[in-house]
Amino acid sequence: MSALLDVQTARSRVLAAVRVLSPEDVPLADCLGRVLAADVRAAGDSPPFTNSAMDGFAVRSGPAGRTLRIVGESRAGAPADTAVAEGTAVRISTGAMLPAGADAVIMVERTVEPGDGTVRVDAPTAPSQNVRGAGEDMRAGTTVLTAGMPVDAAAIGIAAGAHAAALACARRPRVAILSTGDELVPPGAPLGPGQIHNSNALTLAALATTAGADVVARVHVTDTAEATRDAIAAVLQDVDVLVLSGGVSVGPHDHVKGALEASGVREDFWRVALRPGKPTWFGTRGDALVFGLPGNPVSAMVTFLLFVRPALRALQGADPAARRIAVALLEDVPRTEGRDELVRVTLADGGATLTGPQGSHVLTSMRGADGLARIPAGTGDLVRGTEVEVELL
Repeated sequence: MSALLDVQTARSRVLAAVRVLSPEDVPLADCLGRVLAADVRAAGDSPPFTNSAMDGFAVRSGPAGRTLRIVGESRAGAPADTAVAEGTAVRISTGAMLPAGADAVIMVERTVEPGDGTVRVDAPTAPSQNVRGAGEDMRAGTTVLTAGMPVDAAAIGIAAGAHAAALACARRPRVAILSTGDELVPPGAPLGPGQIHNSNALTLAALATTAGADVVARVHVTDTAEATRDAIAAVLQDVDVLVLSGGVSVGPHDHVKGALEASGVREDFWRVALRPGKPTWFGTRGDALVFGLPGNPVSAMVTFLLFVRPALRALQGADPAARRIAVALLEDVPRTEGRDELVRVTLADGGATLTGPQGSHVLTSMRGADGLARIPAGTGDLVRGTEVEVELL
C-alpha cells in the first residue's frame, strides 16, 4: 500500500499535471468570471477628450465677481460649436467636451444667472478646476488588464473603455461529476432503508461552477464494477476534468480504481496524510485530470477545495493559490497522529473558532465557514492562542 503523501506534495503533483487550456475570444458581455488569456492594451485615450467633471459653465480661469456672457452650450454627446473667449462662458454638462478656449469649469452652485444672458461667477476658478483631462484614466497603448486575472465587473468596464469588444479568455474546463453508491437517491426523493440523499453531486458541481468550470455531466453510478467502468469510459471521452466521489477506498464494493485503470487512467497518487480526505486519488489520461474524492460529504468538499479547485484555476491560467492567513485559535483543538487536519472555522474577534462538530459526515460544519484551519499532525491538543494557517474559502 502506498505511503501517505503530505498535502503540499499532493497539491504540487496535481498542478504539475495541468496544461493551460487554449484561449477563445469571448464577447465582452459574456466575460464575467472568465480568466484573461492575454493582456489588454488601451486602443485610445480614456477619456478620449477633455471634459467637465461638473454641471456648470466652461470659462477661462480667473477671480470671483466676474460677469460673463453665455455664448453657447456643451452637452454630453453634443459639443459646443463656440469657443470661450475672455468675458464669455459656455454652459456645460457633466461629461461634456470642454470647448476651445476654456481651461476650467465653475460649478453651477457657485454662479448666479440674472436672466439677461449673462452669468455671475461667485468663486475664483483655477486652471484645470473641475476638468478631466484626455487620457487621465488610460493612455493609448498602455496595458490596462493582464493575462491570468479573473474578469470582474471593473475589468469589463475597463476593457470597454480600452475599446475592446471581446477578450481572449481561457476556455472553461469541461467537468464531469460522477458520484457512486447504491445508497444514494436524488434530493427530494423518499428514503428507503439505508439510503441517503445524493448531496455530493450538487455540491461538487456548484464548487466547480464557482471555480469557473463548465459542468457538462452529473452522473450517479451504482456499486457494480461494470456500471462503474461504463460510466467512467463514457464521461472521459470529452472532459478536461473528471471528479468522482466515493468508491476509491479498498472495500469489496469500491470499484473506481479498477475502472479507472481499465479506461487508461494512470494513477499519480492515492492516500494523503489528511483528515478528512485520506483516501483521495489522483491520476491522468493524456491531458485530462481525474480526481477520486472520498464519499463523505465534508471530505469531498475539503479535498475538492484543496486539490480540484487549484487545478481548475490553473487550467484557466489563473493563480491557483488560495489566500492564506495566520490566525490564533480561540479554543483548544485536538490533533490527529500522523495526519494534518483541516477544521472548518469562522474568523471573528481576532481569531478562529470551529464551526461546530467536525466529523467528515457533518456537512453543516461547512455552513458559514470562512476558511480551513490546518491543525498539524501530533498528539494532544493544540491549545487556545496557538497561531495556525487558515486557507480562506
